[in-house]
Amino acid sequence: MTELRGDGAHAHEYRWALPSVLLGDGREDRRVRRSTRDWIVDILMFLLACGVTLVSLPELQDEPEPLLALEQVVGALSCVAVWLRRRWPVGLALVTTLLSSYLELSGGASIVGMFTVAVHRPFKVSGPMLLLSLVTLAPYVMLRPQNELDAKWAAALGVTILLTVFAWGIVIRARRQLVWSLRQRADSAAEEAKRLERERIAREMHDVLAHRISMLSLHAGALEFRPDAPAEEIARAAGAIRTNAHLALQDLREVIGVLRHAQPDGDDPVPDRPQPTLADLSTLVDECRHAGMDVRLDLQAGGEAPGGLGRNVYRIVQEALTNARKHAGGTPVEVAVSGAPGEGLSAEVRNPLWARQGPRLPGAGAGLIGLAERAELAGGRLEHGATPDGEFVVRAWLPWPVETTREDA
Repeated sequence: MTELRGDGAHAHEYRWALPSVLLGDGREDRRVRRSTRDWIVDILMFLLACGVTLVSLPELQDEPEPLLALEQVVGALSCVAVWLRRRWPVGLALVTTLLSSYLELSGGASIVGMFTVAVHRPFKVSGPMLLLSLVTLAPYVMLRPQNELDAKWAAALGVTILLTVFAWGIVIRARRQLVWSLRQRADSAAEEAKRLERERIAREMHDVLAHRISMLSLHAGALEFRPDAPAEEIARAAGAIRTNAHLALQDLREVIGVLRHAQPDGDDPVPDRPQPTLADLSTLVDECRHAGMDVRLDLQAGGEAPGGLGRNVYRIVQEALTNARKHAGGTPVEVAVSGAPGEGLSAEVRNPLWARQGPRLPGAGAGLIGLAERAELAGGRLEHGATPDGEFVVRAWLPWPVETTREDA
């Protein structure tokens, strides 16, 4: 069972019971500190090699003294070399396999080496090592006659042991690779979720801040080109600039807190502001009218739209009005929103292509792209462009399920 620590690393409830390769980065060519399970397995492998060596000792009683001494020395060294199986698995398996082609007491270490290679190396390495083990079994059977078994049965027993050990190692390796792939898939899914959340925040902040800043520029432009305006109008424009600047800073402060995954001030937490809905379109249009825009709203929604659907339509209309204010200031804008459950919700914003005289507000050109992405993520579609009648139209359609509630936002 695993959980995610605050720093993003994996914390394991039973860390001692996992192999070190699953506790590291999964790379076989990088050494990782042995876990408790690895030490237990290494001790068992050492005892297995020693046990096979001790069981084989009685069969050497009739061998010449020099050969017996050589068998004992090589057998002892082979058992000790088992402790090096994690650092040099291929080297251990190769040396012990060649020695076991004639010497009997190195057979236990060669079995352990074959198992280690099957677990820690790909088949392109372990396969040839298995073939070498099967080949070296022939001289051992022919040169070292058995007391109880004839050559054929001895060869069959040796092949069975080698194939069984190799298959066991392959199964363990496949299981570890499956666990590692599942972990990688989970990490990739987590990263993808983070990326999508960052994109969602970026789209939301683009829509909000672009609207606020365009309002600031509009009122500031009025003050610049009308220095002789009445004091009341100047005060109203200055108040609008102050209000929109405050709201823009508040929105920016909130998104910084979200991106940091923490509140900016421990003593002054940032409250969650209510998200706009379809009912807030009238307030948005009134705000644009107070800024000097000629906007007409036709809202005909047959029912109360769910929060998520209403928020998406609100943002689409908001960005379309911002673009109209940037590129066609002073022209009348028509906003039409209609729909019903089961039919979907349509939003259309159109304005003439007349452009006002004077500098235009700068833009990155990402607003309409963000609107299209928002509509696609909601399962709808968005179209925009100039019409033959000399108008620019932004038209969107979003699905409106029949059974929806306010909690689906």
